[in-house]
Amino acid sequence: MIAFIPARGGSKGVPGKNIKNLCGKPLIAYTIEACKKAKHIDRVIVTTDDEDIARVAREYGAEVPFMRPDYLASDTASAVDVYIHAAEWVMNETGEKLDKFMVCLATVPCRDEHHIDEAIEKFESDKSTTLISFTEAEVPPGWYHVVDENGRVSNAGFGAAGSNIANRQTNATYYIPNGAIYILDYNLLKEKRTYYCDNTTTYVMSREDSVDIDYPIDFEIAKLMVENKYYK
Repeated sequence: MIAFIPARGGSKGVPGKNIKNLCGKPLIAYTIEACKKAKHIDRVIVTTDDEDIARVAREYGAEVPFMRPDYLASDTASAVDVYIHAAEWVMNETGEKLDKFMVCLATVPCRDEHHIDEAIEKFESDKSTTLISFTEAEVPPGWYHVVDENGRVSNAGFGAAGSNIANRQTNATYYIPNGAIYILDYNLLKEKRTYYCDNTTTYVMSREDSVDIDYPIDFEIAKLMVENKYYK
């Protein structure tokens, strides 16, 4: 299976985060190394618009056979279009149909080769169309509220007036996608523009391995998790 690693250069939450040093290595290196070590991954391709990211990616053994066009590197660019572009580039290169492929976000450094291989094996065992990795949500949906422009709690949203605000222990367990692993179907993306269908299966990961870096505080948390996982 081919693994695509999307990594654009215009991060605003943590500038330059994809190649920012994390415990002695660029952030993207953790994902590249995990994909390269996974026994079920044949090719690791980074899709980026940034020459510095491309250089670092190649240093750690990933392919960067094309540069992502500008229209797919803006804040408003659709991830679906990025993945379709990468898949179609490979199909044009090889002349072969690419029905399924993996996407691993560069911002999840504690996902390792064992997670990737287990996810692929579960995907094949379940005979699924797509697979998404999940982790347990920190809080149940009923705790969410909307605060209006006057600082008042609005009746809109999950935590609407009259909703059941139960103790954490009495709520059902909810899960959220963690960005670590996607196994996607080209036709579903192209025709429906979605990762999900009636035959989507899940691969559940621990919170410790699911740290996804969007904000500076996430980077500090990731340092602790990476040090514990790889350098203890």
